[in-house]
Amino acid sequence: MQSVVAGPTAYLTHSACSMHDMGKGHPECPERLSAIQDRLIAAGLWDFLLHVDAPPATLEQLLRVHDMDYIDRLALVIPSRGYAHLDPDTAVNPYSLRAAYHAAGAGVAAVDLVMSGRAQNAFCAVRPPGHHAEHARAMGFCLFNNIAVAARHAMAAHGLQRVAIVDFDVHHGNGTEDAFHDEPRVLMVGIFQHPFYPYSGDEPRGANMLNVPLARGTTGNVFRETVLERWLPALDAFAPELVLISAGFDAHLEDDMSSMGLVEADYAWVTREMKKVAERHAQGRIVSMLEGGYDPSALGRSVAVHIKELGEF
Repeated sequence: MQSVVAGPTAYLTHSACSMHDMGKGHPECPERLSAIQDRLIAAGLWDFLLHVDAPPATLEQLLRVHDMDYIDRLALVIPSRGYAHLDPDTAVNPYSLRAAYHAAGAGVAAVDLVMSGRAQNAFCAVRPPGHHAEHARAMGFCLFNNIAVAARHAMAAHGLQRVAIVDFDVHHGNGTEDAFHDEPRVLMVGIFQHPFYPYSGDEPRGANMLNVPLARGTTGNVFRETVLERWLPALDAFAPELVLISAGFDAHLEDDMSSMGLVEADYAWVTREMKKVAERHAQGRIVSMLEGGYDPSALGRSVAVHIKELGEF
């Protein structure tokens, strides 16, 4: 086991992330972030975190994942008022592009914090989420692939040769798989409800993609068995130097976006297991980035236990 560097848990966000809005009644709404903050304050965790304003990602950082033509097209579609739809589920308002730059930049800054030892681990409370965004395509509420940008930065700026991406969102992280299916320096392990949006992942696109489809109605016992029997052997064999988490909480029993049955105890448990992996191989370094989670109360409670385990509060 490598020595673990002690440090605080960093909490990265930016006010722009609350200005992005996709219209009345849309589940991926600004209230998601306020629900998380309110719960962290109520749980007595807020004052123990290292609070960091997320900087915007640079063009160089985005281009490691996304096509220049796509970035240009995205800028052109941003409306001066109201909304513009990129697909039936994904819309933008005048503030969306700024929010997306800061969401991607949060992951970059978090990687720098944990790699420098200024933080032991980090949680990025950002939106829009990212794991559906492909090289040249926005989809599934996502504009830039935040976790992919963070992973590419870890390899390019810090020279890492083994980065693990753990995705427990209820939807398959198709964009992340699109970015790394042929990248031997990245191992992606994920679970997702299947069949379900985006109707992919059941046939992995590379040997470094450990996708585990789960049936609707799956509860915590099956999820935990999957982690123990499938994820952990692969992660230990890979021995990551950094663990990145696409932290979606929409598999929660109370989240009507899906038909899964996870609860807060399951999210606390998987966080502990990922911390053990990071302690064995990566000096404890974890960067977690918010993906889904659309019931405000369930989301706030789930993120709170996730952060409590990260910080061992």
